[in-house]
Amino acid sequence: MAVDSVPDYKTRASLPPIPGLRFRHFAGPSDYPAMNDVANNAKAANGNRFITPLDGFSGFYDSFEPEHCDKARDLIVVEVDGRIVGYARTEWTDDPDGTRFHQVFGFLDPAWRRRGIGRAMQAALEARALEALDEHPTADEAFFQADLSDADPGATAIVTQAGFVPVRFGYVMVRPSLDVVPDAPLPDGLEIRPVEEAHLPPIWDAAVEAWRDEWGFREPSERDYELFRTEPIQSDRSLWRVAWDGDEIAGQVRGFINHEENERFGAKRGWVESVSVRRPWRKRGLARALIASTIDELRERGMTEGALGVDTQNPSGALRLYESLGFRPESSSTLWRKPMPRG
Repeated sequence: MAVDSVPDYKTRASLPPIPGLRFRHFAGPSDYPAMNDVANNAKAANGNRFITPLDGFSGFYDSFEPEHCDKARDLIVVEVDGRIVGYARTEWTDDPDGTRFHQVFGFLDPAWRRRGIGRAMQAALEARALEALDEHPTADEAFFQADLSDADPGATAIVTQAGFVPVRFGYVMVRPSLDVVPDAPLPDGLEIRPVEEAHLPPIWDAAVEAWRDEWGFREPSERDYELFRTEPIQSDRSLWRVAWDGDEIAGQVRGFINHEENERFGAKRGWVESVSVRRPWRKRGLARALIASTIDELRERGMTEGALGVDTQNPSGALRLYESLGFRPESSSTLWRKPMPRG
């Protein structure tokens, strides 16, 4: 594929009159470093301190399933005078009930915001998503979907004016100290064991079973498992807390430290993520105990604050649990949707 080839759907998006601006196709892995820098800079400008290392970024893109995202056609790279200043992507997923969701999202270098580029990116993505829907039709409902930081009012204005409506809300929450959590014993009969390579499949299966009760759950693919198994940020499994009841996994918290994030922001933050408890072990204080154990380990590693993400409407009461443990909202996001027109 020629780098200079023009996306077919460009003709359906009006580009602002910026000298040197062009939309082009993805050129291959040589684009990854600049794309990752753009994403990290955009997230930081929105108050999101989660930095993606280059190996994690490239691994994520190289693991795409072709039928859900054709990188040659579903990725838009934005350049000004030959320098990458943004990119956007669409991909689709089907919910268990058959509803189709075409994700549309992108990142734009903060220095190039409010010049009409974001609006053109949105128009081009929606046009490409409609083409993809024609290529992979479904008899069920289909929606555009965008997950946006609430700290980017320009992006919020773009989707609002495009007819999207908010459907779900989330927080990144921070515990500003890692003091010991009182009264958080592990339930009787359970034990936390060191994670071994052979444990990875049952750890994954236990998490998937627990998450089936969550809003928006879809059955994971082999790609999802490979991303779980190879994710570089979570490669230090000594930070994971996995509770066993005999030969069964009852619950887990997969903590990690994002060293690049801490270096960039001069922080000592650890993440308390992938919290899940299987149904037979719920309502016994297990999640609280595993989070407390993770906090203890992060403190031992020299961290001074903890962070996690949460769906604020989670029916399990996760938000109340995290608040009771001293976590407070640091940033928020909104999931937006709009019905896709059908021909």
